[in-house]
Amino acid sequence: MFVRHLQLSDYRSWGSAHVPLTPGVNVLVGRNGTGKTNLMEALGYLATLGSHRVATDAPLVRSGAARAIVRAAVVSAGRELLLEVEIARDRRNTARINRAPLTRPRDLLGVLRTVLFAPEDLALVRGDPTERRRFLDEVLIMRAPRLAGVRADYDRVLKQRNALLKSAGAARRGGDLSTLDAWDEHLVAAGAELVHARLALVAQLRPAVAQAYADVAGADQLVDLAYRSTIPTGPPAVTGPGGPADRPVDPDPDPAAVPDRADLAAAMLAELGRMRPRELERGISLVGPHRDDLDLLLRGDPAKGYASHGESWSFALALRLASFALLRADGVDPVLILDDVFAELDAGRRGRLAGLVAGAEQVLITAAVGSDVPAELGGTRLAVADGSVTPA
Repeated sequence: MFVRHLQLSDYRSWGSAHVPLTPGVNVLVGRNGTGKTNLMEALGYLATLGSHRVATDAPLVRSGAARAIVRAAVVSAGRELLLEVEIARDRRNTARINRAPLTRPRDLLGVLRTVLFAPEDLALVRGDPTERRRFLDEVLIMRAPRLAGVRADYDRVLKQRNALLKSAGAARRGGDLSTLDAWDEHLVAAGAELVHARLALVAQLRPAVAQAYADVAGADQLVDLAYRSTIPTGPPAVTGPGGPADRPVDPDPDPAAVPDRADLAAAMLAELGRMRPRELERGISLVGPHRDDLDLLLRGDPAKGYASHGESWSFALALRLASFALLRADGVDPVLILDDVFAELDAGRRGRLAGLVAGAEQVLITAAVGSDVPAELGGTRLAVADGSVTPA
């Protein structure tokens, strides 16, 4: 899979942009502030319908414009498709394939697959659990786009259940809680499926992350992943005041060993019942995939707080490279995007990373200084300056 052409209209700093791309390595070189990252972000948005830099779409629309358009010609298995998404400031976004409107923007998911690594990915190691949950869900949805609907259903039910919990004071004084019981069933139906998918993904990622970390760092280190769930799916490995929320589930590398959906649903429903008094007190849902986390372990300790800056970079990069390996194993090479990455690496890591990515069907690299990118990568060089992208 590769992108042949990227076009933007009123996206971030770009009033208009036309970017010709080729299979293999494409290096976009330009001073900081020329809009290189905006181009990569736009391409990532077309694949995931989300930005790796901001939580909402509003900042993506150029100041003074009513909407932004991201359009790309994507070649996969010998067939070219024109993908387009319109990001509106004050109405719903729309999407098209080959100019034909889609019923929902999320129907675009899975058509273009990208793996994007950027400086913001340091938050995967050092940031809060939201970043790690989003990482897992993005990989899941690229591999199985139907899970976007599962996550949307879960988010909708969670919002409605939280609203009910906040207004449940009267119910606790003798009112009817049967409505809450019904929302529990809906939450469990979507929540158990999402947790099952995450557990299976973590089981597959574990060996891939360990290998990628060793490849990037140039030395074997004991790195591992563990899914920390609010649903008691096994014996607690860690105890603490948080109860089940402090239980990291350490799945067997064989995805078949992951608890099945029915067992997860039963465990989640039981835990919701046990936690109901606390949920009513606090007015929020305390059980489910929205409260889970992915533990990143370095030499048996949490990478967050124990890893050096270089180790944190290597771990974050290993997560992305491992997800690239899984997507490639599905039969289609995703587009690999490395946004301002080489400047953060020492010479040894630069060389090893170059060797790892050189064989991808398409790699897009941004750099402020062309010499930051190892010469052995070669490929097409593009200059980004003065609001345009031209051959270097």
